[in-house]
Amino acid sequence: MTDPTTLVFWIAVLQIIAIDILLGGDNAVVIALACRKLPEDQRKRGIFWGVVGAIGLRIALIFFALQLLAVPWLKIVGALLLVWIGVKLLQPEDEGHGEVAAATSLLAAIKTIIVADAVMSLDNVIAVAAAAHGSLLLVVFGILVSIPIVVWGSQLVLKLMDRYPAVITGGGALLGWIAGGMIPGDPALPPDLFAALPYAKYLLALAGALFVVVVGKWLAARALVARRVAPVDLLAENKES
Repeated sequence: MTDPTTLVFWIAVLQIIAIDILLGGDNAVVIALACRKLPEDQRKRGIFWGVVGAIGLRIALIFFALQLLAVPWLKIVGALLLVWIGVKLLQPEDEGHGEVAAATSLLAAIKTIIVADAVMSLDNVIAVAAAAHGSLLLVVFGILVSIPIVVWGSQLVLKLMDRYPAVITGGGALLGWIAGGMIPGDPALPPDLFAALPYAKYLLALAGALFVVVVGKWLAARALVARRVAPVDLLAENKES
């Protein structure tokens, strides 16, 4: 898994980069909000050091997540969390950045970026740790490669997501795939539990991907219907009153 000459290594790296882009799109918004009141000459420094601190903290969190995934039953719990994250990714977005305050000093902006990133990074940390299959080298390599994409290309990625919903659907399917593939490797399960099932890991991964897409799309459709019905109900109530 840590040999860069193998296809498995590069598939894992691509998965980590895809996860960082899909789940890290909000970071650019947080950075912009935190630095918007800084003087022009301090904005670049605020963005740079904020991102450096946020990435360092994320790598540390992922390191602990990698250790925790070796504990019995935690891979199964992690798989369930990834499924939930994948389903959540497919839901209609709410504007949730109003609570990010603009800072008026360079240090305050850096602190805001790091704290906000730590709060928002739980889903990213779990997903990256799962895709890395226990390799901290893969985590660091994947994140370092994805930094310029997330920071400078995140707005482009967000526009692509808005224009091509299939990108988001593919991201949700990827998380479900990783989640399903985690389950057979949990130390709590007997080694021969899936012995009678050919290609058990890949079948479970496919089942996870399909589950996330089907359930996520179904819940998203229900949420959109509820949003359309709510204004009609409110209008009816106003007429009655």
